[in-house]
Amino acid sequence: MRMAIDAMGGDHAPEEIVHGAMEAVSKMDNLSITLIGNEEQIKKYLTETKNIDIIHTEEVITGEDEPVRAVRRKKNASLVLMAKEVKEGRADACISAGNTGALMSSGLFVVGRIPGIDRPALSPTLPTVDGKGFLLLDVGANVDAKPDHLLQYAIMGSIYSEQVRGIFNPTVGLLNVGTEDGKGNELTKKAFDLLKEAPVNFTGNVEARDILSGVADVVVTDGFSGNVALKTIEGTALTMFSMLKETFMSSTKTKIAAGMVKKDLKGLQQKLDYSEYGGAGLFGLAAPVIKAHGSSDRRAVFNAIRQAGHMVEYKVADTIKTTMESIRQEKEETNE
Repeated sequence: MRMAIDAMGGDHAPEEIVHGAMEAVSKMDNLSITLIGNEEQIKKYLTETKNIDIIHTEEVITGEDEPVRAVRRKKNASLVLMAKEVKEGRADACISAGNTGALMSSGLFVVGRIPGIDRPALSPTLPTVDGKGFLLLDVGANVDAKPDHLLQYAIMGSIYSEQVRGIFNPTVGLLNVGTEDGKGNELTKKAFDLLKEAPVNFTGNVEARDILSGVADVVVTDGFSGNVALKTIEGTALTMFSMLKETFMSSTKTKIAAGMVKKDLKGLQQKLDYSEYGGAGLFGLAAPVIKAHGSSDRRAVFNAIRQAGHMVEYKVADTIKTTMESIRQEKEETNE
């Protein structure tokens, strides 16, 4: 299994990227990694070179760059060269913690879409109270979506959840303003009708307040609503732990209490940390493309690599392609 990684993307690049890559090759069988970026900076942290190669480039796409323009103009940027490795068959998957828009553009323009998928979806796995987690898509790849797009998201999310996450017959929910049939705007009403007839285990509408309780294994929505939901979850978790810390540090009594429950609080923090599940997959592309969080540390990078490895191993992209072809053929036969 071969992976290409943008070593210069993210807040802690290249140090944390390199350490995450070294951990991955030491723990995952038959894995080779190509790190793409400034060779001199990468080698400062690369203490183990077995199964790790470097492609040198000094060009980088930053967070301030306009994504589409940057991908077209910065042909030798680490993120673009990473996608090119996949396109030309030298890597099975790619990972970046860099500019999200540029990664999506590289995925579309360089890696390419699966036939039958109109738009890819950015899809992280988020934590639930039972520790099982759920897949949310889309969280920002497309802020304007059509009902057919949500149908495609549901199919892709179901395939990923079943094959990679090991969930048998995963449930699919449609994010909405109420759980009753007929709720929502024109997009959700039309999507609801499509999902009822889709080859997925559709359980109906779900509300945002219930998604962390595990109401569905896959939750589909447009990129605008999904991104708002994702950022709200992130912000709530950060605020909650900030408030807990402030409370525990407020007096000698609470400091003693904090010492007694420190281990339990650490476990809770990890349970709420979605980087434990890997990165956000760009589903709908011809090969696995993973967007790691911009603040990813080595553990998060390792988990993103492991996630990409599972997608390659279980041939998620191929299964999505086959499923979409079957749906297209069924439609053609029905229309004849």
